[in-house]
Formats: sequence, C-alpha cells, structure tokens
Amino acid sequence: MINILPKKLIELAKNCHFPLFVVGGTCRDFIMGLKAERYDFDICAPVGVEQFCSAATARGFIVNSVYKNTGTVKLKCEDYEYEFTSFRSDEYVRGIHSPSKIYFTDDINKDALRRDFKCNAIYYDIKGQKFCDPLGGILDIQRGQINTVREADRVFGEDGLRLMRLARFAATTGLKPSKNCLIGAIKNCRLIEDISPERIFAELDAILHADEKYGLEYAQYNGLLLLKQTGVLERILPELTMGDKMLQRKDYHDYDVLEHSLRAVKYADKAVRLACLLHDIAKPYCYINYGWYSKHDVEGEKITKSVLKRLRVGKRLCEETAKLVLLHMYDLNLQTKVGKVRKFMVQNYAVLQKLYLVKQADFSACKDDLSVAPCVKRWKSIEEKMILEGVPFNLKQLKVKGDDLIKMGIAPEKVGKILQELLYECAQDGSLNNKKHLLVRVEKLKEEV
Repeated sequence: MINILPKKLIELAKNCHFPLFVVGGTCRDFIMGLKAERYDFDICAPVGVEQFCSAATARGFIVNSVYKNTGTVKLKCEDYEYEFTSFRSDEYVRGIHSPSKIYFTDDINKDALRRDFKCNAIYYDIKGQKFCDPLGGILDIQRGQINTVREADRVFGEDGLRLMRLARFAATTGLKPSKNCLIGAIKNCRLIEDISPERIFAELDAILHADEKYGLEYAQYNGLLLLKQTGVLERILPELTMGDKMLQRKDYHDYDVLEHSLRAVKYADKAVRLACLLHDIAKPYCYINYGWYSKHDVEGEKITKSVLKRLRVGKRLCEETAKLVLLHMYDLNLQTKVGKVRKFMVQNYAVLQKLYLVKQADFSACKDDLSVAPCVKRWKSIEEKMILEGVPFNLKQLKVKGDDLIKMGIAPEKVGKILQELLYECAQDGSLNNKKHLLVRVEKLKEEV
C-alpha cells in the first residue's frame, strides 16, 4: 500500500506527531487488487483541523478550504488533491444527507461507525505502514460482500444518498450487497427523494460509467439492475420503470421495455449511455395513451427534456440527449429513400456519430446481438459515398459564405435560409459544391426564398 501513496503524503505522515490515515476507497480497492489510473486520497486523523493544517502547510501542502463544523479540509500538493477529516461521530435526522450533530473524537472505532459500508471503513496507518480494520471490512471484501457499518435500516435511514452509493460501489468493484444490506436499502428506498436532484444525477452518471473505473465489463448494467432491485430507480425515473414487464413484439425483442432500455446501456458506448437509458422512455406513455408504442420517439423527446430538467442536467447535455431520443427511430426499417437519408445526415450532422452509437446499442439490446446494426451499416455506406463526393456536411464546408451573398445584394434576413438550401442541394450531389455553380443558384433562390 505504501508504494501507491504520494511521497509528499508519506513525508507529511512521518513528520506528524499524530497518526495519519488513508481511509475509504483507496484502501478497499488496493486490497481488492483494483488498479486505477489515478487514486483519490481521503485522509483522516484524531486531531482538529487547526493542528492538521499547521502540519500540512509546514510540509508544502496548500489548503484550499476549511470547514470547521465538519472537521474537513480540502488541500493540494503537487498534482494530488486530498480531503482530510478529523475523527468524528455523527447524528442524522432521518433521510437528510448532512449530519445534524457532529462530535469530534480520538476513537477510530467511532469514526468507522459513522461511515456507510464496512469495506469503506478500512484505514491505512501511513507512518506505521499497516491496515486498521475496526469493523471487519477486509473480511467482507474477501467474501465479496458489502455490509453496512451498523444496522442497515439505520445507515440508509440516515442518508438517502447511500442508496445510490451502494449501487455505484457494487457496480465498480463487483462486490454484492449482503441480504441484510439489500433489505435495508429496499426498506428505505423512498428516502432518495430527500436528496437534491444534482446529487442524484451525479451518482446516476457515475453508475452509467461504472465500467470505466476499473474496467469491469458491463458494470454500468449491473449498477442499474441494483437500482431497480432496491426500488431506487422507480423513485428517480418513474417514467422509465413503467416499462417493467411491458411486453414488445417477440420477433424484434427478447425483453420487456425496461429491460431493453437497461440492456441498451449495457451495450452502449460511454458517449451515449444517458441517451440509451432514455431512448424508449415514452413507450409506456404511448402505450397508455395510444394503445401501442407509435410516436414514442416524438413523445420521448418531450419526456426526456422534462426528466433531465427535473434532475437539473445542464442545458447542452439535455438538448443533445433529447435530440438523440427523437432521432433514434429514423429509417429503422431501411425503407427511407437515399436522398432523404442524405439530407437527414446533413441536417443532423452535429449528432450523427452519436446517433450511430445509439442505434447500435438499441439494436444490440433487442436480442443481445453485437453484430453491426443494419441501419448503421446502411448509413455508414451512404456517408462514405457522400464524403468521397465532397458533400459539405455543414455551412463551414460550403464553398460560398454569407459575405458572398451580402456582396450580391441579398437581404441579411435571407442569407441563412439560402445557405441552408444550398447545403441541402449539395447533400444530394457533392459535385455541386463549387463556388461558381452555387453563386448561379443564389441568383435563382433569392426570388424563391
């Protein structure tokens, strides 16, 4: 363990008159043999923040912020960032994320008991070069289990965010919650509603990318399954879980609507997992209102925007995700005329590559088929031909610019519309993208637009 710690941290520990510990995920993952590209170091000690800050600054650490009420210090040294906490014991109002009372202590056992899971309550004494395991977290790891530090109902009842942390830790590490841990999570699943939308989405996003942490295949899918099993998924995405046990055409699908969506995430590229999770989110709504799943792409765009707004997702990600949901059904039956596909590609070129990924995941999730989706195969063939022809996919690639049109006396309010029309015409034949031809077309279009 000592070999993965930054030299400056080891120096700090050796020069402290008190024991300094690394705690939490770094210890857990080292014991499990999980190697990260970069470790996050949470450190702690049985001293107050003033004593710690004095020792840390003397060794060249830069203190960024101090929170005396919680005994927390955020600091940096060289390329590493750290979070220090004084040993403490917490009291909670049921379901509220932040503790209502904090008691500082020098007892490592009390500090361990205020944490969430035993596997996260393992300490490494840097100076002594030994692990301290007050609650048996190492044994849990050896058994492949996650157990709460105290009675599960109480631990989850103190902080609803632990429900999502359970799914994230289980997904990234491959550890599985014990029966009692699982029962406690299920019993308290409604407490996720007390957590801020931003925190919920941050954890959901981490689960969607859980396989990236240590390379465990399909970790993101396993994390979602645990959210479903504990009832948390139903609380945070009820529109999605309405698809549970909602059947689909067996000639196209092996799974119900919800399971199909989860499997789309399972097979999805990391760039589009949120869109894949939500791509069929409107199917339950459409079934209830229209009797089948038609229009679920159109309705899905609206519902996706509503859901992501509720989770306070940034505007850019919200708009892109909703657009991918809207477009994912286009040309699914491969019957759309090539000319229309070409225009569609140019119209939606900004998201085209991600749309390929969504379509591929959607196809693979139907019957666990990892071969190239027929629509993706067709479209990429069309795109290759367009590239060879020199088709402009956006206005920057068009051989005439707005200034050219202004010089021709085109009214400013018409410039954008004419350029767009030229772009769509060139989508059908790349050879049309030459300045001489386009300027002739402008003369004709200025009267039509």
